Amino acid sequence: MSVVTIRPARTLDAGKLADIMGAANAQLGWLPKLYSGAEEIMLVGDMIAAGWVRTAYVDDALAGFIARKGTEIHGLYLRPHLQGQGVARKLITDAQRNANNLGLWSYQANERATRFYGKAGFGEISRTDGEGNDAKLPDIRFEWQRENG
Repeated sequence: MSVVTIRPARTLDAGKLADIMGAANAQLGWLPKLYSGAEEIMLVGDMIAAGWVRTAYVDDALAGFIARKGTEIHGLYLRPHLQGQGVARKLITDAQRNANNLGLWSYQANERATRFYGKAGFGEISRTDGEGNDAKLPDIRFEWQRENG
């Protein structure tokens, strides 16, 4: 059984994390490529510098990351071959551990993500036509609230 370790991202992780983000997005045939590789590295680097990013390692190999600012999750990405193996669940659980509520947006076309967030306890709050996101694709607002008890 593989060991999954969650820890803060380091500045030097930016290139590898941008590669993971690019590979994860590339497998979604309906998602347009919005940024160049250099722009993706800069975007991830800025999130790391702001302290938003926590990484997942599987058996000491970088597997993915979550970017969270306060209660808002801005991205969750895994190497495509590691999807469905519980790594993303560990990243979400780590985020939930230190929060009373979390929110995020996901594209309506990403049915796998919709199922995943539902299983992780996130409820659908609303749907939009996508006018407010960079890709201009219909999206869904999800929110999670810690249960009292």
